[in-house]
Amino acid sequence: MAKKLKKSYKFAFRSALLITIILALSFSLFLFYNNQLMENWFMLLFLTLLIFAVSFGIIQVRAEKYIYRRIKKIYDDVSLLESSSFAADPVTTDMKTLTEEIEKFAKDKKIEIDTLKIREEYRKDFLGNISHELKTPLFTVQGYILTLLDGAMNDKAVRKKYLQRAQKGIDRLIYIIKDLDLITKLEVGDLNLDLTDFDIIELIQSVFDLMEMKAAKKNITLAFDMNYEAPIHVRADKDKIQQVLSNLIVNSIKYGHHDGTTEVSVENLIRNKVIVRITDNGEGIPEEHLPRLFERFYRVDKSGSRKEGGSGLGLSIVKHIIEAHGEKIYVESVVDVGSEFSFTLEKAEPQAG
Repeated sequence: MAKKLKKSYKFAFRSALLITIILALSFSLFLFYNNQLMENWFMLLFLTLLIFAVSFGIIQVRAEKYIYRRIKKIYDDVSLLESSSFAADPVTTDMKTLTEEIEKFAKDKKIEIDTLKIREEYRKDFLGNISHELKTPLFTVQGYILTLLDGAMNDKAVRKKYLQRAQKGIDRLIYIIKDLDLITKLEVGDLNLDLTDFDIIELIQSVFDLMEMKAAKKNITLAFDMNYEAPIHVRADKDKIQQVLSNLIVNSIKYGHHDGTTEVSVENLIRNKVIVRITDNGEGIPEEHLPRLFERFYRVDKSGSRKEGGSGLGLSIVKHIIEAHGEKIYVESVVDVGSEFSFTLEKAEPQAG
């Protein structure tokens, strides 16, 4: 609500006018019946003006004080304004203005309540997801250690196998904690970007080389959409963009069909921007999940995706890295057709000479 509301005299004016008309007519009739109307018309005019002025002043002051006490109590109750706001300025006597302000306040509060409900749902989902992600490897490690303590430690072959499996659980915990640490730094802006000029085509090819064996397990082809003969230089943090590409390509392999394809393209967007697209022909993502896809630990398929492993933070990290560069990330997906993730990057300045 505005701290200074519009002041209106309509209420006092109309009320004073009505009182004046009634009293003036009463005096006129009294003088007329006593045959004194013509002799006292000047006094009648003076009294009429005096009655109007006095009535207007009293009504306006009383209305302000009456409304002030009640409206000030409402403001104080909701802690919307400091009480000192009312000391200098009279509160309006215009009911329309007050009604509009109260309606605006009610709408704002409804939006605030709806937002809090959404945040509460997100908080519950987040706590549920993070507890699941942490307890699974913890219980795994605990189970193997307890089995060893119960006597399996005496068997050398079993001991080695169980310790190796326990190590995998610990590695997963460390992986999740590192990702959480990274995303926390990204969210608070505590991660310094090392901006350099590099060839994005060369970087994508190096990620392809790293993911070759993972893709081969599902016979998925990693390829460019065309033959890029000339390099395309961008300005960004090379290591962080490699992480973005790795996360997106890993996801395309995880959720891609056997004998499928992951295709990457780099296109000019505007004069100083390029857009990188990672497209797969996998299982796709239902439309209702797209708005929440980049939330921490958000799962589209809670059972299937967990079988694939990962920290559940990959897409959230991708989003924060891209936004830390001041760029945008987009997603389009159709179930049983595939998904396309794309993000923008700034082109490197052409080298002089």
